[in-house]
Amino acid sequence: MVLAVFFVSYLLGSLVGGVLYSRARGEDIRTRDLPGGSGTYRQYGPGAALAVTLFDVLKGVAAALLAGALLPGQTWVAALGVVLGHCYPVWFRFRGGGGIAPLLGALLVAAPVTLAGMLLSALLVIPLYRARLQARVGLNAVPVATAVAVPLGALLALRFGGLPDLLAGGAAMAVRAAHLLAQGKRTA
Repeated sequence: MVLAVFFVSYLLGSLVGGVLYSRARGEDIRTRDLPGGSGTYRQYGPGAALAVTLFDVLKGVAAALLAGALLPGQTWVAALGVVLGHCYPVWFRFRGGGGIAPLLGALLVAAPVTLAGMLLSALLVIPLYRARLQARVGLNAVPVATAVAVPLGALLALRFGGLPDLLAGGAAMAVRAAHLLAQGKRTA
């Protein structure tokens, strides 16, 4: 059953919203950008980005709900599968996005308190960093917010649940980020 849930979650993850959207327009976003919400925003605007992000979050929700029904207490299997599918989609020659949105969706089901704490910390850090330090440091706000949100998320997950989900999805995202950095591509 574990392999079946992983496989279905992987196939769900492989339906990358940004690629589907760009192909519906007769293009392939991956020739210019990553197919996640950020890349879709840069290439097609806020409406398209919102739709793509919502689609990618919902596939994480669906995968976690499936795992919760079939493998109680093992939603991490779905988190790993859906994020790997998004990052390395079988339908699109294993060239996908960074995995943030499907992990958010899986955490929404598996660890809502942990997710809320992480999102809240990121929403606080990003504007403060941009206003006070970004001009001097020169680093994009997303990695800085991530550096705060992920350790906080791990602490929250220890208390409120979701640590295996966070670690599984985060590991898949880390592999993808390292792969993109090695290729010299932007990760957010």
